[in-house]
Amino acid sequence: MRTVEEHQAVVTALLRELPEEHVALAEAAGRVLSRDVPALVALPGFTNSAMDGYAVRHEDVQAATPATPVRLPVVEDIPAGRGDVVALVPGTVHRIMTGAPVPDGADVIVPVEQTDAATGVVTITGVPAPGTHLRHAGEDIAVGSVALPAGTALGAAQLGLAAAVGHTTLPVSRRPRVLVLSTGSELVEPGTPLQPGQIYESNSVLLATAVQAAGGEARTLHFVPDDVDTFLATVRAELAGADLLITSGGVSAGAYEVVKDAFGALGTVEFVKVAMQPGGPQGAGTVDGVPVVTLPGNPVSSFVSFEVFVRPALRRALGHTHPDRLRAPARLTSELRSPAGRRQFLRGWYDDGEVHQVGGPGSHLVAHLARANCLVVVPEDVTHLDAGAEVGVVLVEGALQ
Repeated sequence: MRTVEEHQAVVTALLRELPEEHVALAEAAGRVLSRDVPALVALPGFTNSAMDGYAVRHEDVQAATPATPVRLPVVEDIPAGRGDVVALVPGTVHRIMTGAPVPDGADVIVPVEQTDAATGVVTITGVPAPGTHLRHAGEDIAVGSVALPAGTALGAAQLGLAAAVGHTTLPVSRRPRVLVLSTGSELVEPGTPLQPGQIYESNSVLLATAVQAAGGEARTLHFVPDDVDTFLATVRAELAGADLLITSGGVSAGAYEVVKDAFGALGTVEFVKVAMQPGGPQGAGTVDGVPVVTLPGNPVSSFVSFEVFVRPALRRALGHTHPDRLRAPARLTSELRSPAGRRQFLRGWYDDGEVHQVGGPGSHLVAHLARANCLVVVPEDVTHLDAGAEVGVVLVEGALQ
């Protein structure tokens, strides 16, 4: 029986490094930088004021107090955006706004709150230390330095920085193109009347959504017949351009396991048992050179298997420097039992350092899965934990509140 780490390594090795493309900033949210991005300009680009107030020479106003104010003429007004700022003459001040360029000769900004806010002759009743309220050119980032390193996931702050240092496009890894296929003759499309023995097909929606959340582009292939020859011909006709095929169902040890029968005959997909629950039956390999990961068909098993094996592999191929979900220690709110020899991934609700189990361990409990916000990870050698014991949890998204 294969360990979880061994199968993770197999799946990760299947996915090739994705090619680079350049995209506009407006289209780059959620993407991953494929190489370092330098600052085309310094930030700030010029020394500017951090306050509305007056640009002064400290030696001219250092004696100012409420009891002994200093009065000086205001000879210039500097709004943000002014480009023709003149040097400060000793014995004078310039009124200045936040973000406006500081004139040569000024070494401190007196906030407007420490003045009478006059525009002709200003009364100054206090002064900060020299250098206060000045944003110096390049103090945030110097021109030519790395603004965003390769592997950065691009969110609002990162794209704001890219724009601030002068970029209009960014080099990112192309999204992986993933073909998603759920199998099973009992599956029918939601919205159609159910006949005896039929269930609505949900894994393709679940897995396609998970692929997209991981950064990929998902395309679903529905209701392929459970005949081996027809199944294989249909799948092969759809593989062109795909970076990965994910299937769910048809991989267990029983009869009528079409994925296992069809791909197993090719000799390029290996089917194994992994020491985990749920999600023991797994498969990985290639079909016509395209990487294939075969997941079990029960929805919870498919979800957990995707989280454990496929999601980190996709994110690593995209260039994420931290492809795994966030993990946290948590205290159990009730006792927990687990079979020996299998790593358990139980559904749980994590809040403020505590976790309670959501539903039982059954791999068919989809409603309970939707109410969980974490996976409670129980090691293979642990069979019992008391309430209050510490466990590790993997934080997942999308749970119902």
